[in-house]
Amino acid sequence: MKKNALGSILSIILPVLLILAAQAGFTRPARAVESSPISVYVDGLPVAFDVSPLLQNGRTMVPFRALAEALNIAVSWDEATRTVKAAGGSTSISLQIGSSTAYRNGTAVTLDVPPQLVGGRTLIPLRFFSESLGCRVQWVEAAREIKIESPAAAMTVVGFYALGDSSTSSWTNLFGTKFPQTGPGQTDMVSTLALGWYSLDREGQLLTKSRTGWQRPDDWEKVMEAAKKYGIKTEMVVHMADGDGSASGLLSSDLAVSAAVSAIAAEAGTYDGVNIDIEGLGWSGNTDRERFTRFAGLLSKRLKESGIPLTLTLHPPNSAYKGYDYRSLGQLADHIIVMAYDYGTRPEPVGKVIEAVEMALAAVPAEKLLLGISAPSETPESILTKVGIAKRYGLSGIALWRLGLVQGEMWDNLRASIKAR
Repeated sequence: MKKNALGSILSIILPVLLILAAQAGFTRPARAVESSPISVYVDGLPVAFDVSPLLQNGRTMVPFRALAEALNIAVSWDEATRTVKAAGGSTSISLQIGSSTAYRNGTAVTLDVPPQLVGGRTLIPLRFFSESLGCRVQWVEAAREIKIESPAAAMTVVGFYALGDSSTSSWTNLFGTKFPQTGPGQTDMVSTLALGWYSLDREGQLLTKSRTGWQRPDDWEKVMEAAKKYGIKTEMVVHMADGDGSASGLLSSDLAVSAAVSAIAAEAGTYDGVNIDIEGLGWSGNTDRERFTRFAGLLSKRLKESGIPLTLTLHPPNSAYKGYDYRSLGQLADHIIVMAYDYGTRPEPVGKVIEAVEMALAAVPAEKLLLGISAPSETPESILTKVGIAKRYGLSGIALWRLGLVQGEMWDNLRASIKAR
């Protein structure tokens, strides 16, 4: 009986104590969350601000220039009128400090919160700015994060096409049906097929069947016909690995290099371009750098005589393979695919991929660079972040290894982020 009485008393007193504690300021979970920093991500990548975003009247205000640069949007500031302007795609916007009226393509729009100057930076309403430029904006309350997905960007998309099996068929993945039938499938998402059909031996002979498994299928002409039907360009990929020293051996022989250049040039007329993928150079030193550059220079010269573009698929500059002189090769090739993967973790570490891109950009113009993405190393979400890196740095496009391994939701996410050109 005494226990029941005590329980009754506590059931009355405890709620009262909790209310008093809250009024006295001892428990403020909601306020604590509200005062924590707001993080902003564009295409999965954090945006760095030197003035922190803030909430006003339920609207997130962010530094204008930092957000615009993360979206690759041109910005301007008019000191006389204290007006900021931005233009992206077919949209232009204009906002004036202290004014609740903004303009989108010349049409007035009323803002809930006007732009303001804080710490020498112009803060603007994030959602108005982002959605005006075609972005999708999501507020994650629990994490106090704002996730922005930029609009689909026009990019070159190279899809590596290689033999697989019934479950990883490049043909079925691309055309949406089993060989030899064709359908639109994912053809709207691929600009160029990099056809992994060739290799070289130590003597410079061009092979259509190699010891590493790269080979040209018997019905290869049907692939060419289907690509033409859907307006997809084709590249002959010449792949060689230096695991046994065969690539180094080839490059060290003037006779073998000459034979290889002649053989590739003779075959190249069947395709829209040539893609050289010689891997594993420079593991034990940089002696291969000059030799590979010389080979690329000779091949580039021959191909230019026929108006055939050259793509080089290379290990990233922050890899263990140092046999690739990006600066010299960037002057010779029409495009370079940076294979920014195989770093040892999955998904591929964003920091290492960004480092690879920045190192490549220090030597090669952005319009020549494509970011290589290995589909087996990524998730549907992480592949968007890799595309976001290509967008943020203004690269020409991406290259997907490989068709047959890019499935379902990955294609959906890529389609929302990219328009293949």
